[in-house]
Amino acid sequence: MVHAPTNAADIRHDWTAQEAIELFALPFNDLIFQAQSAHRAHFSANEVQMSNLLSVKTGGCPEDCAYCPQSAHYETGTDAGKLMDIDHVVAEAKRAQDGGATRFCMGAAWRSPKDKDLDQVCDMVSRVRDLGLETCVTLGMLRGDQAQRLGDAGLDYYNHNLDTSEAFYGEIITTRTYEDRLETLAHVRNAGMKVCCGGIVGMGEGLDDRAAMLVTMANLPEHPESVPINRLVAVEGTPLADAPKLDRLEFVRTIAVAKIMMPASVIRLSAGREDMSDELQALCFLAGAGSVFVGPELLTTPNPDRDRDANLFARLGITGTGENAAADAITNAAE
Repeated sequence: MVHAPTNAADIRHDWTAQEAIELFALPFNDLIFQAQSAHRAHFSANEVQMSNLLSVKTGGCPEDCAYCPQSAHYETGTDAGKLMDIDHVVAEAKRAQDGGATRFCMGAAWRSPKDKDLDQVCDMVSRVRDLGLETCVTLGMLRGDQAQRLGDAGLDYYNHNLDTSEAFYGEIITTRTYEDRLETLAHVRNAGMKVCCGGIVGMGEGLDDRAAMLVTMANLPEHPESVPINRLVAVEGTPLADAPKLDRLEFVRTIAVAKIMMPASVIRLSAGREDMSDELQALCFLAGAGSVFVGPELLTTPNPDRDRDANLFARLGITGTGENAAADAITNAAE
């Protein structure tokens, strides 16, 4: 049986697809026990980091991602907009901070940013950091020099998801390659920034694909510091509008396997929470999810309001907090 690492020395970068599949196949209670043990070895069990996500440039994206309402290829009712005014972004960041968020994420619907637009994004990053918030952006593919500019501006995290396995990727996206995504991740690392990289489940992929996606992330030279696991939000007008919903327990299993394979990474419960019961979210926290997006919207799709999150956290005894609650601040579960 594959066992969860319980200290930094045990963190692996040599996972096999078969090992990942064996984790998915564990009895549910055994899987959750391993995932929760791995989580407690690196983080406080009852703290959840809160981030806020703002679309700073919406719609009109030339990519054909089958899940995305911002793609110019589909009629979803999402209009193409211009890059948001910096003062507006800073005001939204302050509002997020007042609501308890410790990280502010900014997303732009681009294939890759133009250099003149990157100037404005770098200014956004600097001003949001001046508020005392961590910063994250997702802008599509980056060249090495663009990644360095963002790093020089003080960007903390760059988000660039793998979305799915390399084998299933062509079923979802044809306008960029899997290697393009990995290349951008390498540029981000080389520029000294932290990586936020995850995927979407429930797009019609098989268990083998979910396992392979996690293996790819876990075998990177450094694990992504943040790993968002998104449950597909099926949007009318996209090719995946009628995709059957993934079994809820299989979604929890995905969270748990991600935590076991990348124990020191923060696994973020991301898109799809609006459609999740409180009980399902509680299982995800038990499986090792240590972060959520807060606020009414994730780019263009709905998200639970703050009152619902606050009520759920209170019922579970969870504190919304920053992300740096490491094992040296708690009792290590292995001791």
